[in-house]
Amino acid sequence: MARSIYITSAEGNTGKSTVALGLLDTLTRSIERVGVFRPVSRSTTQRDYVLELLLDHDGVDLDYDLCVGVSYEDVHNDPDAALATIVQRYKAVEELCDAVVIVGSDYTDVGSPTELGFNARIAANLGAPVVLVLGGRVGERSEPRSADALRQLAEVSTAELRHEHATLLAIIANRADPDAQPAIRTAIESTNADIPVWTIPENPVLVAPTMRSIMEATEGTLLKGDPELLSRESLGVVVAAMGMNNVLPRLIEGSVVVVPADRTEVLLAVLMANESGTFPSVAGIVLNGGFELPEPIDRLIEGIRPTLPIIRTELGSYDTAVRITQIRPRLAADSQRKLDTARAMFEESVDAARLLALLDVERSPVVTPLMFEYGLVERARSVRRHIVLPEGGDDRILRATATVLSRGIADITILGEEIEVRSRAIGLGLDIQKAAVLSSFDDVLRIKFSEEYHRLREHKGVTLDRARDTVTDPSYFGTLMVQLGMADGMVSGAAHTTAQTVRPAFEIIKTKEGVSVVSSVFLMALADRVLVYGDCAVIPDPTAEQLADIAVSASETAQQFGIEPRIAMLSYSTGESGAGADVDKVREATAMVRERLAGIPVDGPIQYDAAADAAVARAKLPDSEVAGRATVFIFPDLNTGNNTYKAVQRSAGAVAIGPIMQGLRLPVNDLSRGATVQDIVNTIAITAIQAQAARA
Repeated sequence: MARSIYITSAEGNTGKSTVALGLLDTLTRSIERVGVFRPVSRSTTQRDYVLELLLDHDGVDLDYDLCVGVSYEDVHNDPDAALATIVQRYKAVEELCDAVVIVGSDYTDVGSPTELGFNARIAANLGAPVVLVLGGRVGERSEPRSADALRQLAEVSTAELRHEHATLLAIIANRADPDAQPAIRTAIESTNADIPVWTIPENPVLVAPTMRSIMEATEGTLLKGDPELLSRESLGVVVAAMGMNNVLPRLIEGSVVVVPADRTEVLLAVLMANESGTFPSVAGIVLNGGFELPEPIDRLIEGIRPTLPIIRTELGSYDTAVRITQIRPRLAADSQRKLDTARAMFEESVDAARLLALLDVERSPVVTPLMFEYGLVERARSVRRHIVLPEGGDDRILRATATVLSRGIADITILGEEIEVRSRAIGLGLDIQKAAVLSSFDDVLRIKFSEEYHRLREHKGVTLDRARDTVTDPSYFGTLMVQLGMADGMVSGAAHTTAQTVRPAFEIIKTKEGVSVVSSVFLMALADRVLVYGDCAVIPDPTAEQLADIAVSASETAQQFGIEPRIAMLSYSTGESGAGADVDKVREATAMVRERLAGIPVDGPIQYDAAADAAVARAKLPDSEVAGRATVFIFPDLNTGNNTYKAVQRSAGAVAIGPIMQGLRLPVNDLSRGATVQDIVNTIAITAIQAQAARA
């Protein structure tokens, strides 16, 4: 039976979705099949955005309709029948999962004084312990609640839970006054001595509407600007229904500016202020009134080509401002900054290990792709390293940087022109303040790096003048930062070829002692385990000696990432059954690996099916320690390796993490030019882990 947890509150706007997301993250790190369930849906006419947000989580694989219980209307018409339906529908989800996160109702209904009591009844009938979320804010102006007020709310709420026979697991005071957190915990604990109490502080980003939600609320359309910037949060509203001289001093950082469409001089002034650098950066502009822009003004704006979103709405100034201020705070799936912030705040505020212990959750012996990715993040965070990213002009790099910094995975330096990089990040609504931004044309570093590159490559005919030109290339500049200890590793390739990324590493960092070649592996995260494939990206046709080097390096890589190495040296024949130059090469390489890696199981030549499938292994190599149990697969050439990893990735739905470069003294890793933001985050974490070993 699934272990479940029920998240509820005594009122609306408590931020239960932040807590639900954090709990979901916590559970998916340890459990293979995690589900979500919404007993009472927010609306019968629209899909429940909280449920959609949680179902979009990588660790959840359930259909929306399966995860909904009943509507508010059903509860009003017949509460007992609604409860029976909720239990029945929950059981269908429970059968498919090892744990379920249940998110209680949102108090969006009219006249529901007993809503907490009904949620408590649901929790009791589902046998799910309750995490009670208390709101740290109150009233239309969202004033902070005092510690005593939260104590009283906890006292009343827990009494209601007990009355309905619900089991209280923990209390979380969310959106709490940051300066009063210790006092809040003490006050709540005074009435609930045996229950763990945690506080999550208020964060303005989490309650700020995105420009996309503002566009929807005002029934507007995007007139000008970059659609990507609609995900930026608006931290305030400025109604610019006044002269330009009075508007400019009232601009607020991160605000949305409401401009009457017939005040074109104000529109132009706000656009210029946003570009100038001497005024606050705004999140967007809403042109209200429905007036068309005059042709000369439209042409002028087209020539400026602003990226700032300009939204057009038919509403008047007052109605536009009211619609914006009445937007209900929501943890939007389209805001990466909100998701990163919510996850980071939950991780910092809530003792996840204690929470899992209270739920009596044991770590699954299965390792899913998501569990492995979380493990990478935890390993990287344990000893924080500094990674340089040479491609500051790529939005994916900026988004990945924001995620890495918010979760404490690594320290980051981005290469690019600082004003351009930071302006773009601000426009995207990303917080990269903790990242360093360096220009590869920095005069001081250019001199230092050119001297080092000249020293290393003088024997190849590289003059000092040529070195000065070469080091301005971001890949060379980043590699020299690693070489000179200014960074612990480099990740590149989102906008550069593999050759552009790895050539500087070959020339500058070079190989580890005892390793003759740089090679690569992919970590193949299958449904229940992680395998190592090498070499799938670098050496086209390795010799026997190079093949042995690849295997030795792959064994070290496997151990770095918690994978017990059992090495299969692959060929088209198994054991002594085949002959020919290709098989002989693998046989010779296998002997070398056995000599160099005493105590680590190695077998070859061996076919893939004999290495991976226990039944085939019993028939072909019954006495092998590797056959049927291999974790490290060494392919005889690049053609075989590259095609195999792609075939497994596509046909088996495996997550291919890599290529991970190995054999270098210091870590440099290449990205696919089609890499997603999550791919980049994973590669940064991997590079940080490699750097931990390299700098140890």
